Amino acid sequence: MPQVEPDMVWLKPGQVAARAGVAVSALHYYESLGLIYSRRTPGGRREYRRDTLRAIAFIRAAQRVGVSLESIKEALDQLPDQGVPTKRDWARISRQWHDDLTRRIEELIVLRDRFSDCIGCGCLSLRSCPYSNPDDVLGRDGPGARRLP
Repeated sequence: MPQVEPDMVWLKPGQVAARAGVAVSALHYYESLGLIYSRRTPGGRREYRRDTLRAIAFIRAAQRVGVSLESIKEALDQLPDQGVPTKRDWARISRQWHDDLTRRIEELIVLRDRFSDCIGCGCLSLRSCPYSNPDDVLGRDGPGARRLP
């Protein structure tokens, strides 16, 4: 992992990628979505502020729990452009996401419990399975998983 001098503010893409545990292409993708920002050197190369590492950690943690990149961008747009976000800034985002994350957790628990019962039974019978969809009745309601809330 590249070492960063304490007084260095700007990092090269490879340094950011190595420290954040992402590919350089991910940095470019995040930047194209407006999640992170870079500047260009006189030679045209990208450089990222060191605090970009914190933003990437936030992005990855939020994605891991299923938060959309759109919601992540909305949250990041609320943070100050200059300086380090405060505990109050992060608490505000936490409050905004609390109900949605709680709902997701509840849905995951139900999904986990239902699938362990279904997969664990071993019956392989679509006639008696409560999750089957005879004659594709649910397909009339549109695409996607229809029984999930």
